[in-house]
Amino acid sequence: MRAYLSVWRLPSAPVLLLAGFAGRLPSAMVPLALLLMVQQQTGSYAVAGLASATYGLAMAAMAPVLGRLADRRTPRPVLLAQAAAYPLLLALLVLAVLGGAPTPAVLAASAAAGAGTPLVSGTVRALWSRVDPRVRTTAFALDATATELVFVAGPTVVATLAVLAAPAWALSVAGTLATTGALAIATSTAMRGWVPVPAAERTSAFATVLTPGMPRVLVSGSALMLGFGALEVAIPAFADEAGSPGMSGLLLALWSLGSVAGGLWFGARVVSASLPRQYRWLLLGVTIGLAPLAAASSPWVLGALLFLGGTAIAPTLTVQSSLVGALAPASATTEAFTWLSTMATGASALGAALGGALIDGPSGVTGSLLLAVAGAAAAVLVTLVPGRPVPVRLAERVAV
Repeated sequence: MRAYLSVWRLPSAPVLLLAGFAGRLPSAMVPLALLLMVQQQTGSYAVAGLASATYGLAMAAMAPVLGRLADRRTPRPVLLAQAAAYPLLLALLVLAVLGGAPTPAVLAASAAAGAGTPLVSGTVRALWSRVDPRVRTTAFALDATATELVFVAGPTVVATLAVLAAPAWALSVAGTLATTGALAIATSTAMRGWVPVPAAERTSAFATVLTPGMPRVLVSGSALMLGFGALEVAIPAFADEAGSPGMSGLLLALWSLGSVAGGLWFGARVVSASLPRQYRWLLLGVTIGLAPLAAASSPWVLGALLFLGGTAIAPTLTVQSSLVGALAPASATTEAFTWLSTMATGASALGAALGGALIDGPSGVTGSLLLAVAGAAAAVLVTLVPGRPVPVRLAERVAV
């Protein structure tokens, strides 16, 4: 508990934790709310899914571009501009859908809203990477835990508003939360102390991704998220096959709550092993935790296994963030974290698509569950592949 109090006492910690949570909620709310709203309006799940996917892909593609700009000029002007534009873009999207606009117009509005999503997650992680190294791991653990809670609270809020009012109201709430979070972070004490670090030389668009050590973190993280995407599809399908479709939300919540518990436990620990070694062993822990899922005999057994297996997730993401913060050039920390989010989003979407195909095929739900295990195992193998040597300065920051 002392470790968490040390983080909370940092000048901007309450803002980064609370505003970061609020600003991230739209990432878990808008895709689902958009899916429900478009489906209700058009009667087509195909169009609804395409609109939701367009939003997510546009958000993922634009994040590294904005992250690069944020590192050059500080994230403040980027966040302020997005805080003003994002609610308007969401309003335009709602008008397009409810106004019966043709599908291309709805997709264009979805892409615009996705591209305008405030750069909250990358900025918050970049700010955490600048705190005292003695509390940095705990800070990242809290950040990972808050992110897990986002994906528990976000869909719950959307489902509640969709039942009590309409999905469009969920988009309105998401716009308000995003603006509030972005403004609070942009005006925080930590942001006022941000001094841009000029790049040593003009670099290519992929220089940050190709920084020594970074490819292995990004590729292993993508493999892990591919597995998670498959699991997110397999869980509702498992509940449906078991005759308890209503339990899918509970099962997903148990998975996230297990991650929250593991993250809180890990954040209070002092680990002497190097970050790469911690990352490798935690990925192995995730793989071992996912392995028994294919043998689950009932939703209740699956729920217990998901909770136990989930305990390794937040610690893994905590160390992953620490690695990215240590490996990224000082002039490109925000961009580095946005690349992590972008690749995770794309890999998760691919995993969901592959998992869905397996569920509809001969292997069924078991095939999708095994794909989740394979993704985590592949992540472990990636960390074992030799890569370019890490410069001495970075090696010192990575080795704990």
